Amino acid sequence: MKFVHLADLHLGKSVKDFSMIEDQKYILNQIIEIVKNEKADAVLISGDVYDRTIPPEDAVRLFDDFIVKLTEIPVKVLLISGNHDSDERLNFGSRLFVNNGVYFCTKYNGELYKQTFEDEFGPVNFYLLPFVKASQVRHFFPEATIENYDQAVRTALQSTSVNTNERNVVLAHQFVAGKSGEIALGGSESPAVTNVGLVERIGCDCFDVFDYAALGHIHKAQKIGREAVRYAGTPLKYHADEVNDEKSVPVVTLGKKGDVSIELKTLKPLHDMRALKGTLKQLLDKQNVSNPEDYIFVTLTEENIINDAMTIFRQTYPNTMQIRYENSHTKEIELVDPSKIAEMKSFPELITEFYKQIYQTDISQEELEIMNSVAKKVGIIHEAN
Repeated sequence: MKFVHLADLHLGKSVKDFSMIEDQKYILNQIIEIVKNEKADAVLISGDVYDRTIPPEDAVRLFDDFIVKLTEIPVKVLLISGNHDSDERLNFGSRLFVNNGVYFCTKYNGELYKQTFEDEFGPVNFYLLPFVKASQVRHFFPEATIENYDQAVRTALQSTSVNTNERNVVLAHQFVAGKSGEIALGGSESPAVTNVGLVERIGCDCFDVFDYAALGHIHKAQKIGREAVRYAGTPLKYHADEVNDEKSVPVVTLGKKGDVSIELKTLKPLHDMRALKGTLKQLLDKQNVSNPEDYIFVTLTEENIINDAMTIFRQTYPNTMQIRYENSHTKEIELVDPSKIAEMKSFPELITEFYKQIYQTDISQEELEIMNSVAKKVGIIHEAN
């Protein structure tokens, strides 16, 4: 049995106001070719199909086209919802899809969805666990001790009888960590994922009874604990912190019980995402310019702010996403203890000093009045100040 493991497609996503829909279409067509070339039996999609609960129309059309192309190969498709997906919207039409070998599980109903396929070595059982919160599992098991996500997922998994003599695969979309608790984040995860702390963490050992755990939720591809407990990661780079990542999809082959092999197939994007650092003159020198259509994050080392730098850069790199500065002024700011800055200083004093550090000039009275007005509206300062 051979399958391709996908996750975190985030269809409809924009990065710095750039729509990624054409890049997503390009990479999904590349995945289709991998599925064909590998003669895969199934494609597993471990949640976050869409970037938001109400996806844009072009994202829905793209996913529809992707599923249709997979069924035409033909190949089985198993899919769970993630925390970015709307359970009900993603589930639409799922009962009809079964006739074409497409199996969706978007809402936990107290038991694991199970689908079994046969190959020359016997049955392979696929268990589908969509993204769940502790409160959802607690609803179905009121007598169980469920105080955190780890206990919730363990309860959900242990409530299902898994035949360990057969081959078993689970799809899950959760924050799964190894024994050390450490996990490498991609950078484009939502703040809720980045700042979860211990409450959402689930021990990878809860998947010990499964021959392979196809995980979604974390955007950086990686194994967790053992080779066969794995995050597929996003198929595209969605953040400046991911510029050095190499995106891939795991192609997993199950032989007889205990025989699992994993091969990572590299994905080549329509536009790569890169980071450039240096002076304006250095970066735009014709000898240094390469692949100008890539998505570019720029760090300028100029001491002075360059007027309309974005327009200048986009004449050479039309897909420049962001420009920031790294110089003596920004380093000064990084060295300052924020807790000391605010001591014994009023809001106007803080804003005036900050403005001068950034722009090397004094803030005008009109600008200061605007900042004061905004600060009052959002509750940073009060009328008495």
